[in-house]
Amino acid sequence: MSGGVGSTSPVLSTRFATTARDHLEILKKYKRIAMVGLSANPYRPSHFVALYMRAAGYRIFPVNPREREILGRTCYPSLADVPRPLEIVDIFREPSAVPAIVDDAIAAGAKVIWMQLGVIHEEAAQRALDAGLQVVMDRCVKIEHARFFGGLSAMGLNAGVLSARKPPSK
Repeated sequence: MSGGVGSTSPVLSTRFATTARDHLEILKKYKRIAMVGLSANPYRPSHFVALYMRAAGYRIFPVNPREREILGRTCYPSLADVPRPLEIVDIFREPSAVPAIVDDAIAAGAKVIWMQLGVIHEEAAQRALDAGLQVVMDRCVKIEHARFFGGLSAMGLNAGVLSARKPPSK
């Protein structure tokens, strides 16, 4: 089971490639997601992903030092402040922010590092793997969930809409 949504990812040609089976097993096993960089803005992709995953039964822990509450949930300034156990750390930040987030996730006992579409950092991924975490890069947790459990319409296929990248300035 490989390919599908995001099958053009540059990660697929590296040692960090993961399969659809890997994604399915993660999504079935873990139900607590700390979303680093989750936005309170309902028009941002991270907000939509959090709404979807919450509706799918996952417990969402917003991590954003600029917010006090998102989606009716306490927003934590850092991963160190998120109640344990930490399972999936979903990263909606630019790649340069990933190494520090991975270090915090390792220290907090996370099980999975999940980097959203457009977020790739091989050195940080290797550190996470060396620490015993599973790593998914350049994939959207919402799209992967919808692939297996329904909820992915033809309009959502590989549209690039759910990305960690900020829109270009006008």
